Amino acid sequence: MRAACVFAEASQGRPDSLPFHSRGEEGHGMSEERIKEGSLKAGPKELGRRGEQAACALLIHKGYEILERNWTCPAGEADIIALDGPCLVFIEVKTRSGVKRGMPSEAVTPKKRARYEKIAAYYLDEYVGDTFHVRFDVMSLLVTGKGRALVRHYVNAFGEGSLC
Repeated sequence: MRAACVFAEASQGRPDSLPFHSRGEEGHGMSEERIKEGSLKAGPKELGRRGEQAACALLIHKGYEILERNWTCPAGEADIIALDGPCLVFIEVKTRSGVKRGMPSEAVTPKKRARYEKIAAYYLDEYVGDTFHVRFDVMSLLVTGKGRALVRHYVNAFGEGSLC
């Protein structure tokens, strides 16, 4: 089953009408993302859901094809599974409203990385079956103000070297 991400309509295809505005240099994976109003007050589950939605919108804008959101198996849940060209990408999304407990990406522990590798094995076994290029990314969202978050996309964040 393929899941689609819904995000604000782009009027006449202008980049400034999308729900985020790029910050920094291309390829560094940083942007300031607009997320739903009230995110500073949202509980952890709602904050996470909104962060995943914003991450999904950014990935679509970057040309990724979203295959799954919140895909579950006996090993756990993958936030986003997407195609980036010929590469199957498993993406862990971490969203925080402050840095008191550290940056969002710091929450992706070695234990969580190992779990994501097991999740990938289940997914490949169930849906792909053949050899496939796999990559593990992390998207870190730090809410910076009402309706905005700083986004950092760590491409090939962990796993066995650069496979794609």
